Amino acid sequence: MAPGYEHQAKRRRVDGDGGNDGNVNDFKPPRFLPTIPRDWTISVAVPTSIIGDCTTREQRTTYAGRIARLPPRAVDQEAYTGDIDPAHFLEHLLTYLETPPFMRKTLFPLHPNLRSQGLLPSLDMPHHPHKDEWLPYREGMTLDTKTKDGKGTLVDIGMGEPVTIAESIPPRTRLTLKMPDSSTGTPEPVHPTAPRTDSGYFWGYTVRKAATLSNVFTDSPYEDGYDISIGTSERGQVLGRAFPDYKKAVFSHLLVAFGGPRGLEFAAMNDPELSELGIGGSRTKELFDHWVNVLPNQGSRNIRTDEAMLIALTGLRRLWDAS
Repeated sequence: MAPGYEHQAKRRRVDGDGGNDGNVNDFKPPRFLPTIPRDWTISVAVPTSIIGDCTTREQRTTYAGRIARLPPRAVDQEAYTGDIDPAHFLEHLLTYLETPPFMRKTLFPLHPNLRSQGLLPSLDMPHHPHKDEWLPYREGMTLDTKTKDGKGTLVDIGMGEPVTIAESIPPRTRLTLKMPDSSTGTPEPVHPTAPRTDSGYFWGYTVRKAATLSNVFTDSPYEDGYDISIGTSERGQVLGRAFPDYKKAVFSHLLVAFGGPRGLEFAAMNDPELSELGIGGSRTKELFDHWVNVLPNQGSRNIRTDEAMLIALTGLRRLWDAS
């Protein structure tokens, strides 16, 4: 925590454009404190077949909620897609959950996929703050309302009054704001990763659809791709052998891939590009730097993917805790 930050967090004025300039709000100390700024990332690849065994809308919805709890906003399909396009369904619900609640009604119109959204858990992440809590960053949504002087843009940040930024940005645009250090300053739009890279906050996640297993790698959003990739399989090495305590992992972008009921091997077998290369079955492990078994000697024939995710990410946590 920076010197003097605790004092500022308890009492701060936020100047709006709705006639309440000068009001002083008392803020509670933040529940989320920053860690060390980081530019490294962790990505998780999950097959959409995980909801194939779900027979109802409610089961598919709660499954998506469990995945979101582990760490494009426009929806162009108007019908329920949980049973016909599971990739779209999961993307829709995971993106909905990541979005701050106060802007969901605007960015996510009524849709059959969200009919059971009441079953979804509250993620309660730092960028979903309470109105009485201060953080140096806020997520906001631009409004289609003119400022008093006609300059700049009004932004709803989930508080009593909107704030004004100097930039002119179209309405219904989500953005990340760096809040001013003084009560007379102006919030500034910053890159969505700035809370993480500059201050060390966990600031949500992004969702990407990959048509095939190979697309997970070829369509990576990072210029140099993933520098460490981990595939999970009951035929892999135990975590302790793949990542011994004495060996430190150094990475910029780490990927952990999970298979569905038939494993990553089945995904590779159904990938046209990988089939041309003769990669499938036991050769699937060649796609990854590490091929691990997260639950050796399991008592049942298989484990659910959401269970494997919890076990794997808990076992692998020391890799990024030491980074």
